[in-house]
Amino acid sequence: MSVPLRSSHRRAPVTAPSERPGRLGVGVVGAGHVGAVLGNALRAAGHPVVAVSAVSDASVERADALLPGVPIVEVPEVVRRAELVLLAVPDDALAPLVAGLAATGAWQTGQLVVHTAGRYGTSVLDPARAAGAIPLAIHPAMTFTGTSLDLHRLEGCPFAVTAPAAVLPIAQALVVEIGGEPVVVAEQARGLYHAGLAHGANHLTVLVAQASAVLAGAGVDDPGRMLRPLLEAALDGALRAQSRDGSPGAITALTGPVRRGDAGTVAEHLAVLGVLAASTGSVDVLEGYRALARAATVRAVAAGMLDDTAAQRLLDVLAGSPGAEPGPEEER
Repeated sequence: MSVPLRSSHRRAPVTAPSERPGRLGVGVVGAGHVGAVLGNALRAAGHPVVAVSAVSDASVERADALLPGVPIVEVPEVVRRAELVLLAVPDDALAPLVAGLAATGAWQTGQLVVHTAGRYGTSVLDPARAAGAIPLAIHPAMTFTGTSLDLHRLEGCPFAVTAPAAVLPIAQALVVEIGGEPVVVAEQARGLYHAGLAHGANHLTVLVAQASAVLAGAGVDDPGRMLRPLLEAALDGALRAQSRDGSPGAITALTGPVRRGDAGTVAEHLAVLGVLAASTGSVDVLEGYRALARAATVRAVAAGMLDDTAAQRLLDVLAGSPGAEPGPEEER
């Protein structure tokens, strides 16, 4: 005989995001690539977006696409309407904006003020804090296209979170709600944190552009197709080898002429890149190669991957020392 389920065994009703407790009216200042996407993500988590500012035609289109139906108003009006103000503006514009709004008495007691600039912690929000607002800094460690393609990439994306201890859980909860992974970064470490990200992501883009230009100079019709498997394998290997404290970590995945101590190959690379630079004016490629090969040599020595003699031959070649003699090539 079947036994009816007790009421305690019934599945709890699903609560719609908008009906969850603690929902906040969000105002988005800056419908750029980041602001519109994060506003959309907060809206999906049940926080109504009550207003957005957008200046350029592109930002107006972005707001219409990602925040349909949200009124586009001036910045002071966004702040007036919102319980949570999301400041997604360029780094250099953030401090003047916060101070300017404070000077007009725009900030409200108890209002959450969240910025997305990687460079800053919460000290940049001090004028708002002095008016009674609650300062939070959250920075997603990813690049944005400003389209709906970014939304699924927020899942599991690390966010640097900085806030006064008493309200740090609020910042962490906001990140979790939009699918991210909060990583606490100290106020005084934000500049270093951002430099690390910029050095890795931005300069990787430059490196790919330079490598593509060199391959094009060699007559390769589709440099991206040739680079993709090599670069994807190199990046994967470096990230897998990376230690938690940053050393020696990723450098142990190094391959190629520096790893083998092939000073002769490095000298040849410098020579042909010099010819390319002379014919195309792309001096940055030659200097970029020289700087990164030098850094690779220093790190390989520190990790015990290269002996001092081989390293000195490489450094002499990279410095352009006359008569620098390459050593015997090791087996690949």
